[in-house]
Amino acid sequence: MSATTSVALKSCPLYIDGKPVISAGPKDVQYNPATGEAVAEVPQSTPEEVAAAVASAHKAFPAWSKTPVIQRCKVLFKYRELLEAHVDELVALITEENGKTIDEARGSFDRGLECVEFACGAPTLMMGETVDRVGTSVDGWSTRNGLGVCVGITPFNFPFMVPMWMFPMAIACGNTFVLKPSDKVPRTAVRMVELAYQAGLPAGVLNLVHGAKSTVDLLLTDPRVKAVSFVGSSSIAKYIYQTSANNGKRVQALGGAKNHSVVMPDADMKLTVAAIMGSGFGCAGERCLATSVVVAVGEVADPLVKELVRAADNLTVGAGCELKTQMGPVITHEAKKRVLSYIELGEKEGAVLARDGRKDAVSKSAGYFIGPTILDKVNPASRVATEEIFGPLLSVVRVKDMKEALAVIDRSEYGNAASVFTRSGGAAREFTQNVGAGMVGINVGVPAPVAFFSFSGWKNSFFGDLHALGKDAVHFYTEQRVVTCRWPE
Repeated sequence: MSATTSVALKSCPLYIDGKPVISAGPKDVQYNPATGEAVAEVPQSTPEEVAAAVASAHKAFPAWSKTPVIQRCKVLFKYRELLEAHVDELVALITEENGKTIDEARGSFDRGLECVEFACGAPTLMMGETVDRVGTSVDGWSTRNGLGVCVGITPFNFPFMVPMWMFPMAIACGNTFVLKPSDKVPRTAVRMVELAYQAGLPAGVLNLVHGAKSTVDLLLTDPRVKAVSFVGSSSIAKYIYQTSANNGKRVQALGGAKNHSVVMPDADMKLTVAAIMGSGFGCAGERCLATSVVVAVGEVADPLVKELVRAADNLTVGAGCELKTQMGPVITHEAKKRVLSYIELGEKEGAVLARDGRKDAVSKSAGYFIGPTILDKVNPASRVATEEIFGPLLSVVRVKDMKEALAVIDRSEYGNAASVFTRSGGAAREFTQNVGAGMVGINVGVPAPVAFFSFSGWKNSFFGDLHALGKDAVHFYTEQRVVTCRWPE
């Protein structure tokens, strides 16, 4: 990288002990996915910088854990106000880094803010239990206490929302935190940490490092780290889980997905098509709750595919910062190549190309765009029907009844989300009680739980015991102390 180019790019500092730090490590370049233009320098933190971030969090833990929970939450209340005051700035940053449309970025901001609001309820969420006279003149009670240094490793697809799943609740529970965001979208995290310190967070409670596998490995093996939260692909989630557990840490590792939307013959066609379009092509298909496979039951298949193609033809694809845009780019040139290879693979596997997004004019632009693509009559055992693609490609599998639809889903190695579209309460009940997925939608395309429910993936979509969000998050970020007490007469 030339000196001239380096000066022109935006900086991306670390945050250690409450202060921004310009990394001494090697630099990579961040590109705007809508234009392909270089926009920022992204550092790879040195081992010394990672160690310093953990040391800062470790040093800050005793005082922060002893800070009354009400005082900790007052900082979070202020943080929420600051985030809301900077919403336009943050939404624009999310759009620039990730490529989301303005509406998608705003939606992810709102869901992240919801997590801060939930964490502000920590005084009641952390309550223990008390039983008088568990024995003669003996009382017993339990309390919840912070663990120590916690780590969050977050993905590119939700640069604001996913970190909010982690550090607000962790610090509300009395822990300190080291955040390692995706090196594809690090600047949103920088701004989030800056605002946290403006809200009054003490130095060292929240730290920020950058990098890839080498940075992660240092965090996973540092004995001062007590817990690790991760969101990403299943192969890496499994690695994170095994490595963290082998090093004596508690871990929640959220992996990939292959989500199904089952459409029954009695489904409301207009509602169903709108929901599947939003789920399959919203965020360019780059989310772990995106519909990837549409399971069409019986005679609904032909009209459903026809309406999906019509809706896709009318979808406006372009830069997320343009108000008319309904679908933005995928994150990188490599991601675009991967999705294009799956379209070719689907054809080779015998699927019918109902809509070819490669032919859209925007797919030939400088940005990382792919038009919405629909494969019909997909073999449920084929690779496009079983492997995570993470892009704007829908596979339509045709089945004869609900039993066959459930069998298609149950064969998947993933178990993140599944939805059913029907007017029948009986069909919905059969689906919800038998489907092999942790998050279920009834006439809902993206069955994402609100912050006070857990994000509960199954099978290879999750590695660990306690999920993200909800009461599971409170339990994950705390450990119990049980007191048995007898006073002399």
